Amino acid sequence: MSGDSKKLQPIIIKRIKKGGHAAHGGAWKIAYADFVTAMMAFFLLMWLLGSTTEGDKKGIADFFNSPLKVSLMGGGNGSGDSSSVVKGGGNDLSRTSGQVKQGDIEAKRKNVQLKALKADQRRAEITRLEALKKKVEDVLAASPKLAALKSQIRLDMTRDGLRIQIVDEQNRPMFDSGSAVVKPYMRELLREIGNVLAEVPNRLTLEGHTDAQPFGAGERGYSNWELSSDRANASRRELNSGGLPEDRVLLVQGMASSQLFDKNDPLSPMNRRISIIVMNRDAEDRLLRSAPELDETETEEPAETAAAASTELQKEKPADAAEASTSPARAR
Repeated sequence: MSGDSKKLQPIIIKRIKKGGHAAHGGAWKIAYADFVTAMMAFFLLMWLLGSTTEGDKKGIADFFNSPLKVSLMGGGNGSGDSSSVVKGGGNDLSRTSGQVKQGDIEAKRKNVQLKALKADQRRAEITRLEALKKKVEDVLAASPKLAALKSQIRLDMTRDGLRIQIVDEQNRPMFDSGSAVVKPYMRELLREIGNVLAEVPNRLTLEGHTDAQPFGAGERGYSNWELSSDRANASRRELNSGGLPEDRVLLVQGMASSQLFDKNDPLSPMNRRISIIVMNRDAEDRLLRSAPELDETETEEPAETAAAASTELQKEKPADAAEASTSPARAR
């Protein structure tokens, strides 16, 4: 029986069939493409932020803060200040931070051009003053009366311009002793000089000088300070009578014996003189400027005047304290 039951038991065979995976579709490709696009947009944004100038950033920020104002005013603060994408902005490649506005570059260029223009003006002014000096010499040589006074005329170029000095001689003084009345021959000379100076636009400074002869009236009375001022004013009136406009005289001052022409002989007649300075533009600016400090670009002098200036500074060096202490003096 047992053998028969084993024969009747069914045999079960399991067959496993291997098949492919289930289909996922293309959704993952879309997700990957979105990720790549987002990364490209992010890096593009970073590049734009790094290459945009500070002025453009400020303009964009102003637009979003107040779009109506930017539309009406034509741009916010900093909008279009710099058109370069170079780090630092502008045309200055040496700048690594901030921006170089176009206005800064233009200011430097204009400053250089201004220096060159001033140098050209100085050279033209020196040429004009040299021509004036030659004309004064020609006027003196053309007149027989004035030719006799040629030895009393000193013409030289100083830092301030053309200086015309009329000095006394022992036998031909400009004024009587202690007087501010111009002698007739000196009146003619001053009027001729005034006629020549009227042809140039430069303004003038007049200085009166005396010798160191003590004045009898003492310190509280009429001294060489008043006398030198009166003589300078008398000379100014004669220049005006010769045709020089009154507004061309900028300064009239009396120097007494503070600046001697002949320092070795304080009583020399040559110390009694009238100085007429035809000022250049720099000297006029220094005189009219209220602040004592000068701008560095304005104090530069052309090479043509450097030698003359150094020479004249030695000539015009003020007298020492011992000579200046004799200022209450009488001029002959």
